[in-house]
Amino acid sequence: MLKTVVNKVLGQRDPRINDWGSILKGARSWSDALTKNATGPKVLVATNITGIAGASILESMLAVALTLRSARVEVVVCDKALPACQLAHLGGGTTAETLVKRELPDGSCRICEHVGKGNFEGLGLTIHKLSQLITEDERKSAEMLASSIPIEEIRSYKAEGMVVGEHAYAGALRFYARGSLDEEPEGELILRRYFEASLLTAYAFNRLIHEGGYDVACFHHGIYVPQGIVGEVCRKYGVRVVNWNPSYRTNTFIFSHGDTYHHTLLDEPASEWEGMPWDEKKEKEIMDYLKSRWQGTGDWIWFHEKPDEDFGKYVKEAGIDLSKPLIGMLSNVIWDAQLHYPANAFPDILAWVRETIKYFERRPYLQLLIRIHPAEIRGTLPSRQALYDEIVKMFPRLTGNVFVIKPESPVSTYTVLEACDSAIIYGTKMGVELTSMGIPVVVAGEAWIRNKGITMDASSAEEYFALLDRLPIGKRLDKEIVQRARKYAYHFFFRRMIPLPFMMEHKKPGFTLNIASLNEIFPERYPGLDVICDGIMKGTPFVYPAERYGIQGKYP
Repeated sequence: MLKTVVNKVLGQRDPRINDWGSILKGARSWSDALTKNATGPKVLVATNITGIAGASILESMLAVALTLRSARVEVVVCDKALPACQLAHLGGGTTAETLVKRELPDGSCRICEHVGKGNFEGLGLTIHKLSQLITEDERKSAEMLASSIPIEEIRSYKAEGMVVGEHAYAGALRFYARGSLDEEPEGELILRRYFEASLLTAYAFNRLIHEGGYDVACFHHGIYVPQGIVGEVCRKYGVRVVNWNPSYRTNTFIFSHGDTYHHTLLDEPASEWEGMPWDEKKEKEIMDYLKSRWQGTGDWIWFHEKPDEDFGKYVKEAGIDLSKPLIGMLSNVIWDAQLHYPANAFPDILAWVRETIKYFERRPYLQLLIRIHPAEIRGTLPSRQALYDEIVKMFPRLTGNVFVIKPESPVSTYTVLEACDSAIIYGTKMGVELTSMGIPVVVAGEAWIRNKGITMDASSAEEYFALLDRLPIGKRLDKEIVQRARKYAYHFFFRRMIPLPFMMEHKKPGFTLNIASLNEIFPERYPGLDVICDGIMKGTPFVYPAERYGIQGKYP
């Protein structure tokens, strides 16, 4: 808060807050839009946790852009109403003791309110506050149930068919950045706080959605607490759900209908992309971009800091024998994989790692090279459960044909996989990139490249080991499969990741709104924004036609 005050004194704008005062000053079109939207679709922008500044920045822009397109927009913010939420996490100014003692409002909540007021209160839109949507009896009921329910029943708890307990469990795992609460002394109490917060969210949104008459609700993430619960309530009442997240490419965002994109991309029909005309221009664009990902030059979400592409040096240091087939294995962050994807061939990522290592111990003429995800230490929430430590617990001594690259290693994942016969993945997006390089990929969990007619997919442990029995493959993917992979990569990175060139990269909060006047977010100014607003208001697909407008996101 002190920094905010200093910025104001020096005349600097808080980067977490859109400069609506300057943008809307004298804008007759805005006052007209506020008074002429009686017939437009009713949109609920359910930001809730306004302290996630990137979410507030984008969603306040969307609230304005939708209003300019005749939508009737209302907003929901949290005003110290919840005992736990997605903003809280260890190492972020919050301790387990803070949540246990219900002291969250003394820290994170103040920041949340400040950012929310700056981004929404000057717009003239209807704003709902969570505390006003919860009765005192409901507070007592939530606290009583959360404190008395057997701990083993929380995760599977449902209220009127809504998955409440699962989101509470996901929130607690995210708080600790672990795949399990077993080793956390305060783990049970933290889970109970998140369960209480989930119940309160359900009460509040049951009331709001039931009485509000909304056509659609748009909000970030779509998982955790409270956002996951918001989706559950909306689906219960038949209100369309739109979720979004920042995507990997700079200036881009990914939107999805019905649920978080982590889930919806798994079942996206191939008809969305496989019939797309293909030519040398598209091939060059996607391959140039995929090559840029080796250094992260085209992305605002990346995990390698100065990657070392000299794999030969690592081979010598690790004692890898390149005369024997090398199989690459790419992990996910343990807690992240558990929250984003349902299990497939294995109940969780640790079971997959354990059984895979045991399998390769029985095939000494193959070499397994495990690349632990760099996001364990460089992600938004560094993991507090390290996969390398878990491997050491399971296998105090690895056999000579199993190698592990730690997350802090600068060795480039791409040069590692180039040297491999094939790759095994769990849920990583790297499957999209590897197949575009012609590398055969076995998929053990839920990954976006799965079910696309490109990879070898396992739905059970038996299928998985049968696929491993086929290794080594001994050759790269056929030309037709590689082209199919690149076509899907083009769709994934250029069409599903929608460009908004006016959302500029900023170290904190991640990105910021860069427009000088309201005219810049009117219809027919940026094709990506039109795709997003049409998708929210009309339910049309969130697919940006990059083949028509170009990958930079501007009208010709």
